Amino acid sequence: MGTHLITGAGSGIGAAVARRLAERGEDLWLLARNAVRAKELAAQFPGARTLVGDLANPEKLSWAFGQQPLPDRLDSLQHIAGVIELGAVADLPAKAWQRQLAANLVAPAELTRLLLPLVRVAQGHVVFVNSGAGLNAHAQWSAYAASKHGLKALADSLRAEEHGNGVRVTSVYPGRTATPMQESTHRQEGKEYDPSRWIDPESVATAILTAIDLPRDAEINDVSVRPGR
Repeated sequence: MGTHLITGAGSGIGAAVARRLAERGEDLWLLARNAVRAKELAAQFPGARTLVGDLANPEKLSWAFGQQPLPDRLDSLQHIAGVIELGAVADLPAKAWQRQLAANLVAPAELTRLLLPLVRVAQGHVVFVNSGAGLNAHAQWSAYAASKHGLKALADSLRAEEHGNGVRVTSVYPGRTATPMQESTHRQEGKEYDPSRWIDPESVATAILTAIDLPRDAEINDVSVRPGR
């Protein structure tokens, strides 16, 4: 069985992926922002191991990982965590930009830098769960979309750099998905939230698992998942 490190495993798409991999008997390492959250994840996924590192402070991840044991190899590194703050360009302060860029772009880049040697050992897979906002930006979505457009660039560059090392890289672009993050987005938009209208996180998890399970003769670079209802 493979070894997988997942961010954002506490809820939504990340929880769906972690649950499916656990059911298959895979070895899970789950990133938590602090020790309290790590205990919650350990209870949620018995048998999984946790790493503590705050994506809001990517410059501290190297030190944090230096204080903890790491796996010997990673068959997949899955960047699923993210944050969103909507607002017009005329209104969003620098800190709102910095928070989203840190968690959604700089932290995945730093995590990948730190853990890439372990992915290379396994000739593994790096998965970036992006967003439809990583392909198109709309009013009020500037900072979040900018972070996700940057995430696409990160994935594209990494794929070109690591192909010769046998590392596969996939970007997944879900449309609106029934997650706590989507509920928060609706509140920010002032809209009523009806999860039945949106993609089930399990469906996005299926797309992710399809990518990592694909035979080695092929690679899924980009996959868009849109609401089917």
